[in-house]
Amino acid sequence: MQSKVIITAAVTGNIVKPEQHPDLPITPEQILQAVLDSEKAGAAIAHIHVRDPKTGSPSMDLGLYREVVEGIRAEDSDILINLTTGPGGRFVPTPGNPRVPDVGTTLLPPEKRVEHIAELKPDICTLDLNTMYSGNSVVINTPDNVRVMAGIIREAGVLPELECFDTGDLHLARDLLEDGTLDSPPMFQLVMGAKYGFNAAPDTLLYARNLLPKAANWAAFGIGRMEFPVVAAAYIAGGHVRVGMEDNIYISRGRLTKGNGELVAKAKQLVTMLGGSVATPDDARQILGLANTASHPAPQLA
Repeated sequence: MQSKVIITAAVTGNIVKPEQHPDLPITPEQILQAVLDSEKAGAAIAHIHVRDPKTGSPSMDLGLYREVVEGIRAEDSDILINLTTGPGGRFVPTPGNPRVPDVGTTLLPPEKRVEHIAELKPDICTLDLNTMYSGNSVVINTPDNVRVMAGIIREAGVLPELECFDTGDLHLARDLLEDGTLDSPPMFQLVMGAKYGFNAAPDTLLYARNLLPKAANWAAFGIGRMEFPVVAAAYIAGGHVRVGMEDNIYISRGRLTKGNGELVAKAKQLVTMLGGSVATPDDARQILGLANTASHPAPQLA
């Protein structure tokens, strides 16, 4: 088990809808406050998506990312910033003519999906390795596109968090490490409970963990009601943990959470009850080899 356990707070995501929770962070100000609340509760990393402030829909707008990131830096927060690169990989086939994209398709060139990473230079960003069903759509991350994104992430000096949803993603990661596309030691995030991906069960988690490279730093999270069981299982299996309103909006059965801070506080309580110690942001930087990234300067504007 880890001597210090990193808690990541995934504060808003792109799947949960505003009508599902009245306090889902939507605006840059709300996302910023969720990050600060999570840090106060014990999170060392904030995983961030942005949304259209008017509609609540997922967005990849660079200006929104900039507002959130610069807001965190202006608050003199120590939390590590982890920006998503997941949006831009979804294909929805038109019924009866599957070659034609239907409403909801978001496919973008790989360079566009990491534009905000090159510009804002967070500490960490996700790099999804999955190609899989998602409802009636397909999420597509081809090896060639992943290589393009990984190259831009490396040039920006950002640590990629390798999001793996199933066994094949782990094998792809090992190939990318072997051919030099990715640097070692890698950082993995195991996604447990996505339909048609890893089942959110202890034996599946152990199976996935055992496929990781020996030097890997890794965490896992569960979706929905499996969020807190996976916190416990990941800690016992030697990993770090993630919670937040991206993954689950309930603090207990039938009771909506008050917010991300409450979810982080419960994860911290679980880890400490099991005998663990929660990492500070500075601890997390040491664990992940990011000791020199504590003060990323804000990008200079022309």
